[in-house]
Formats: sequence, structure tokens, C-alpha cells
Amino acid sequence: MSEELILVDRPAEGVARITLNRPEKRNAISTPLRVALLEQLRAHDGDPDVRVTILRGAGPCFSSGYDLGGGPLMEGSPFYSAPGPGVWARQANDTWFSVWDLAKPVIAQIHGYAIAGATEMASACDLVYVADDARISYPIVRVASPPDWQYHTVLLGLRRAMELMLTGDAIDGIEAARIGFANRSFPADRLEEEVLRVAERVAGVPSDLTQLNKRSVHRAFDVWGARAAIRAGTELQALASHTASAARFAENALEAAKQAQRPRPE
Repeated sequence: MSEELILVDRPAEGVARITLNRPEKRNAISTPLRVALLEQLRAHDGDPDVRVTILRGAGPCFSSGYDLGGGPLMEGSPFYSAPGPGVWARQANDTWFSVWDLAKPVIAQIHGYAIAGATEMASACDLVYVADDARISYPIVRVASPPDWQYHTVLLGLRRAMELMLTGDAIDGIEAARIGFANRSFPADRLEEEVLRVAERVAGVPSDLTQLNKRSVHRAFDVWGARAAIRAGTELQALASHTASAARFAENALEAAKQAQRPRPE
């Protein structure tokens, strides 16, 4: 299954590249995809020939977010979380913190669009580069709940986080880089070569030093309370599931799924 869900290549010395390989589903993040991704990234941590990994999507976009139509998201989860309200958000946090805590850096390469859970996946990476015309959004805040992995405030600051959380509006790649979601944006036709150029620079540093450099940044972030803040957000996400708005969203999503499964008239 891993071979179907992700593709792996080595575009340069010391650089591995993982391509999310569900273009027909816009690289929607199913639980099997999460499992395959984590297994591959952990394998890279133990591979002396890999010093950095690029993460990108096949087809027209990086990812459309969590696969809400692909079966129960908790089925086959790579993590156990205590049951009860917030269980999904807690194990989603475990997924992205597992990427966050890898020894070797991961670079997100975003083209097309990244929606909701896909923005969480990118935010868990160490470096993020986007196409100028990419669209980054978390529209679910308009209809159902806050994010599962609540990166907005700790990465973007109070005012920018508040604006995105209250509007659910999309931003393009240029704006994403300006406000700190991404490191830089590039014209779409140059994105791959520019990301590879950065990856080769990172790969030029020995991994025993890179992992310490990476941790020095993350440890400071932890001291500032970023990890605790993101974890605390799971309780608010759980609370949102009890709102009337979330109930309406779930009902509409269920009906849409039923409609999609009904045979179409010839």
C-alpha cells in the first residue's frame, strides 16, 4: 500500500523526495497515507545516505486535506489516543509532532493548493516553500471547528492568526511567505528547482550537526510554550464538535456522501 500512496526518489546526493501519490483524490490525507508517510520519514532518519527530505504532492496540488470520504479517519491510526471528545485531534497532533520531532529536516513543497489538514502537514515540516500562485486555506473554521493542529498563533502571531481564524480566507503563496507560513515563494515553474537548491544546501551539513541545529530551534519554541499551546487546542476542537454548526456540517457532509454513492442515471 505504501508504494501506491507515496512515491520516493533521490533527486540529489543526500536528498530524498516523497511524493504524495493520490492525484485522483487531490492527495487527500487518509489514515493509510499518514501511516505510509511516517514509516518512510522514519526510515530516512535511519538512512545514512539521506540528510533531508522534500515532501510534495502529485497532480494539480499539494493536498486537499484530510480524506473525509475515504472511511473512518481513526481506523488503523498509527497512534493510540485516550477515547472521548477530542480523540481525533489528539492523535492528529501525535502525527504532526512525529514529523516535527524527526532528527532530519523535512521540506514542504506546495503547489496548487493546500487545504485544512494539508496546511497542518506542511506546518509540521521544518521548511516550507510555496508557488506564488498557490492557495493556502483552512475553510473549516467557517463551518465546523478550529484546526486539529492549531499552528496559526504560534507560527503567524496574534493579528494574522486572528484574521485567518475569523475569516477562513485563502491566501496566495506570496502572502503565505510574507506572514511567515512559508519561508519563501517562487514562480510555479521554478518551485521544484528552487526547493531542490535549498535541499542541497541543507544536505551539505552533516546529519549529526543538523539534528542538533534543528532541535535548538524547536527547544526554544517549546520553552515559549508553542507545543503546549498546540496541544491545548485539541480541547477547543473537541468542544466545537458539540456546537449546532458542527452538527449541521456533519449532517450535510453525510448527505453529500450518500448522494455521491447513488448511481447516476444513464
